[in-house]
This record gives sequence, C-alpha cells and structure tokens, in this order.
Amino acid sequence: MKSAPFDYSKPKSVHQAIALLQQYGDDARILAGGQTLIATLNMRLSEPSLVIDISGLDELRGISLEGDFVRIGAMATHTEIEDSDLIKEFAPLLSTAAPYIAHRAIRNRGTWGGSIAYADPAAEWPTCLLALNGSVRLLGPNGERIIAGDDFFTGLYTTAIEPDEILISCDIPIAKSSHWYAFEELARRHGDYAIVGMAASANKEGDRLSQPRIVLLGVDTTPVRATKTEALLDGKRMTEEVIAQAEACLRTEIDPLPDLTNSPDTKRHLAAVLLKRILSSAQSKTENNCE
Repeated sequence: MKSAPFDYSKPKSVHQAIALLQQYGDDARILAGGQTLIATLNMRLSEPSLVIDISGLDELRGISLEGDFVRIGAMATHTEIEDSDLIKEFAPLLSTAAPYIAHRAIRNRGTWGGSIAYADPAAEWPTCLLALNGSVRLLGPNGERIIAGDDFFTGLYTTAIEPDEILISCDIPIAKSSHWYAFEELARRHGDYAIVGMAASANKEGDRLSQPRIVLLGVDTTPVRATKTEALLDGKRMTEEVIAQAEACLRTEIDPLPDLTNSPDTKRHLAAVLLKRILSSAQSKTENNCE
C-alpha cells in the first residue's frame, strides 16, 4: 500500500517548523527518524496534508549534562543513546533498555523524541522516562514549557503536546551512587513488540529499596506505574517474603488489555514473573548499582 498524497517541507529551524504547525494544525505530522511515521503513512493510518521533516535540525540533536540532569535531544537516535558514555554513566537504565528496541538498523534511524512523542504503549523509551522520573521539554509559539513524564502520556498514542508544539528534548535526573535500576521484557522473538516489559529504578542501600518506580509497558494504553506495588516496596528489604507480597500486589493492581495472542491473565502472570526477576536482582548488594 502507498501513502495518500501529502505536501513536504524541510524547515531550517525549529521556529519555522512551529510556524508550519500553527498554519496546518492537526493536518501536519512531524517526521524525525521516520521508523514509525513512514509505516503509518503507507498503511494510511495517518493521512496528513503536510509532513514536516525536522531531521536536518542540528539544534535538536545531542546528549549533554545540564546541571543535575542528562539532556537528550529529540533527534538523538536510539543507537546514539545505546553507545553514549554519558548515558552509561549517568542514566544506565537507558543503556540497558536500548538493545531491546527492534534491531540495529532501526535503532540507527529511530529517534528518542519520536518514540516519546508517538507514545506507543509497547515502546521502551516512554517506560524508561517514567521509571527515571524524567521530564519533557516542549517548544511552541508561546515559548518553552516543561511537563513531568508522569503527566505527559494521556491516552493511546496521545500526549500533552499541543498541535503547534514540538518536543525538543527530555531531562533525566542523573544517577547517584545509590541508584538501582533494572529492565526486562518478554517477546516472542528478539526485536518483536514486547508482550510485557518492565523498567524499574530506586535508591538502594544494601538490599533495601526506597522511592521505587515500577513501570510496565504493553499492558495498557499508556506506560503504567504500579504505584501500589511501589508503596509496598518502599523502604523494605528485598526478602523472598517481600518479593512474593509485591508479586501478589501487582497481580491485583494491574488490569492488562489483551492483544491478538495474549489474554489479560497471561499478561498479568508475565508481569509478575518480570517483577520477581527484577526484585531478585536487588537482593545482590552490588548488582545494577551505579558506583
């Protein structure tokens, strides 16, 4: 299948792109890496009047330290994140999660900002953004605004981005020496969409976790924080009893949506399996700690 006809523009600045969004509104789509948009165009799931290609905007690239945050530009590719020494040191959860994203050829083209803005509930980056308590920086005709990741994803493939705004970067709090993290997902084959996935972070002293953030992908219309399970784990030592209690809590807390091959009960079971794996790793005093 081929896409419906559309006009194409490649602006030379973010402000030119914003002006086009003001002009076309919901009839415009942003093209970054194209790994999602091109497929939706060809399947006619998206039929914009104008495609705005921002791939030439160097101001949206780069990964840098900005005070207490790692700033990831919207046009940073999955591969650049995967290979970044800054990410490995200050946001290592992202380094761990990156190889789960599709295949290397796709990671070479796909972008961080595209993944966050598209808000696929089965994608890795939105889940990691929530697990790391990150925030999203948007730019529009009225200037810049910052939205907490917890408030950004509003529904299936929908976010808090206004029609005339562009996602320019995200800020991730830098990992301290007590930072603990984990990422796991289950898929039929490597590179397939995950049936269920989980990203986690916390402060860790010995085998005790505090302020945990447990986020699931592939179970609902958005990434899902397991807040009741987080509360149960907060301040607890990761004993076998506590881990079992957390598994039981998670099973009752989530209400997974089915997909073509997996029932809600299957996904609920697999989510508990992933939680047990992740929390069992926290029983080790040094595993997955940033030191």
